[in-house]
Amino acid sequence: MRDERLPSVSLGNILQMNLVELRKADRLGLTSGPLRAWITFFKHWQEELIMAQFTHEPVQQAMDRLRELSADEETRRLAFVRERALHDEVSFLNEAKREGREEGRKEGREEAREEARKEFARNLIAMNLLTDEQIATASGLTEAEVKALRST
Repeated sequence: MRDERLPSVSLGNILQMNLVELRKADRLGLTSGPLRAWITFFKHWQEELIMAQFTHEPVQQAMDRLRELSADEETRRLAFVRERALHDEVSFLNEAKREGREEGRKEGREEAREEARKEFARNLIAMNLLTDEQIATASGLTEAEVKALRST
């Protein structure tokens, strides 16, 4: 394993990385220990009674730090502002996607209408009964577009 910012630094075999889906963690059937303590911390950090049962020192330090941060009003305010900004960003992205899809549909419908007008004009041209001006009026195209269709 290597550090992304310092690729020349090898992190060695000392580190261990565990990827656990928290929703599926109970299926692991873990006995008490550091991994079980961390999983519980991430799932139940807001539940004091559950967290009081764990004595794993790093988890206790994390809980203490979390309590410190939660006690500081300015830190809570900053966390709230950040969370609101993240929600706003997601909302803006979703709205932009929705608008993009709607714009795409609109453009697609307009292209389909234009193609239908051209097809109608081609059919009238093939009948050879009307002038270019009459075909333009009937199809909604310009005379120049009808002439271009007639020449193709």
